[in-house]
Amino acid sequence: MRVDKVLARLLPGVPRTRIFRLLRRGEVRLNGRRVGGEARVAAGDVLRVPPVRLEAPQERSAPRVATRLAAQVRQAILHEDERLLVIDKPAGIAVHGGSGISAGVIEALRAARPEETLELVHRLDRDTSGCLLVARRRSTLRSLHALLREDSAGEADGFDKRYLALVRGKWELGSKRIEAPLRTDIRVGGERTVKVDAGGKAAASEFRVVQFFGNLATLLEVRLFTGRTHQIRVHAAYAGHPVAGDEKYGDADFNRQMQSFGLARLFLHAHSISFEDPDGRGLVSVSAPLPPELHAVIDALAARAGKLRPAGNVRAGVAAKRVLRQPRPAGAAPRTARSAASRPARSDRASRPTRRGSRPGPRT
Repeated sequence: MRVDKVLARLLPGVPRTRIFRLLRRGEVRLNGRRVGGEARVAAGDVLRVPPVRLEAPQERSAPRVATRLAAQVRQAILHEDERLLVIDKPAGIAVHGGSGISAGVIEALRAARPEETLELVHRLDRDTSGCLLVARRRSTLRSLHALLREDSAGEADGFDKRYLALVRGKWELGSKRIEAPLRTDIRVGGERTVKVDAGGKAAASEFRVVQFFGNLATLLEVRLFTGRTHQIRVHAAYAGHPVAGDEKYGDADFNRQMQSFGLARLFLHAHSISFEDPDGRGLVSVSAPLPPELHAVIDALAARAGKLRPAGNVRAGVAAKRVLRQPRPAGAAPRTARSAASRPARSDRASRPTRRGSRPGPRT
């Protein structure tokens, strides 16, 4: 069970925001080590919890939602039925309040629909725009969470999430699947940082080229097979092609170069979600168009990228050599090195018939 779930059971009546604050400050230790809420507790582990003073329960009031935020969320509804809402989340808006943010998408929706039970099905980073699912029923939430758990286990057939990302340089890896485990429990200066690590959780992303902009940048479609924190951003950087506008994992010089093309945010957009309806009603598929501010960057790149090269000095990613090799088909014989003895002798090569369309002799 996750540490945050264990703490919620051990500390009934303590607000979740207080529990997360304890975790952020490193006051909770598992087997002597500071951990985040996503760490797993196993039988025999020692969990140290600091003394927590319980205050008298107070009537909980809904957070105050700014008029502008309420209007943005209301206008961003892409799809609505009796079980589900799909929001085209704008960049810069958190999906929920916390860490100095009084309200996000879910608080704005609850304030506008106080009679409904609304819950986030999944999350998007604050700086990422695009499709966000909100369940209107507990049963729908449970069913979609079951699909997402299969998704996190690497079985993406039931849940298809695709993003558009602009990355540094010319992506010459073709359509490739990156499988690199991620550690999501690392904190640097109190801030979560995700790294590729052999001891991390399994993570798989598939990258496909949509459009080249010379050697300067490439627009990619990314399909997620797992849903780890910052997965696309870390995998792209691992491949040597960080996402444009990424202040945490990206290249500062390239980000400044992209500002000259009008980019003022992270270029990452959740453009489509598809899944089999849990109630057997067929395929549910929704898409969110690229926001105008990102469209403008694409237009500027198409007009002015030319022969420009990306600024900065990002080293070539090890992903191309270590994890991007296409897997062998099931049951195929292992690759074997070709020995010199197995190659045809020079005289044999000379006696071979010429291939159709090849020249029979030297040019005269």
